[in-house]
Amino acid sequence: MKKLALTYLILASVLWGTSGIFVHFLAPFGFSSLQMTFLRALVSAAALGIYILITNRSLFKANIKQLLLYIGSGVSFFLTASSYYISMQATTISTAVVLMYTAPIFVMIYSVAFLGERLTKTKTVAVVAMIAGCGLVSGIIGGLKFDLTGILFGFLSGISYSAYNIFTKIEMRKKCNPISATFYCFLTAVILGAFICNISSLPSAFAENLPVTVPLAIGLGIFTCVLPYFLYTLSLKVLPVGTASALGIIEPMAATVFSVIIFREVLGIYSCLGIVLILGSVFLLSKSED
Repeated sequence: MKKLALTYLILASVLWGTSGIFVHFLAPFGFSSLQMTFLRALVSAAALGIYILITNRSLFKANIKQLLLYIGSGVSFFLTASSYYISMQATTISTAVVLMYTAPIFVMIYSVAFLGERLTKTKTVAVVAMIAGCGLVSGIIGGLKFDLTGILFGFLSGISYSAYNIFTKIEMRKKCNPISATFYCFLTAVILGAFICNISSLPSAFAENLPVTVPLAIGLGIFTCVLPYFLYTLSLKVLPVGTASALGIIEPMAATVFSVIIFREVLGIYSCLGIVLILGSVFLLSKSED
């Protein structure tokens, strides 16, 4: 059973790492980062809503306090994905995904500053390694050219992702149902996106090539959101949260491999070293919480 759970977790991480592929092929048709986030959330909310209708309609119920938490996670989810996609297009897929994975560091800093968690030697080393790694990946260290906008949005995706993780932790402590929490998270992102992503231009973007754009949009929601979240949830029934978090570094590794093999992105020695430092710091934090 544990081997099967590990397989689910690895598959989920690899599927999350395919986001760059869908963004790469959707962007040329005129889809903005905000619109792709909206479409991802729309497909995911629809799929999860159908699942709840078929299995257990009581999962739609939520009180005011729960809804406020779900809205917080939904806004964080929307900001994370949108910033990630913008960073990806401005820099590279590998740079964007690694910067997003600075999230555990921000969660740790928040926990030490406001939740009374102890700052251990392991956490200190992780922070130092992360800062050095970010300097190498971004190009600040090593004299490389870098896109400031892309780097800033990369860090914003990490901060937003850390906020999403914090909201999720609070939801689980409050005994919120994970399926309900995930559905309302996606639904919040859909509502937010409908107001700010200029959905009136979506028909013209889809019309560029319907046989290609429609499957890509559906795939963005199913393969980078619905399936990995479902597999991840199944794995957590067997695996400790710390183990799952530690193995989550497979996602940026998978995204980096896809970017090199499919899109021929070139990774220099400084970038490779920075990726190793950042993922190593995330791994250290994950193991320290196990």
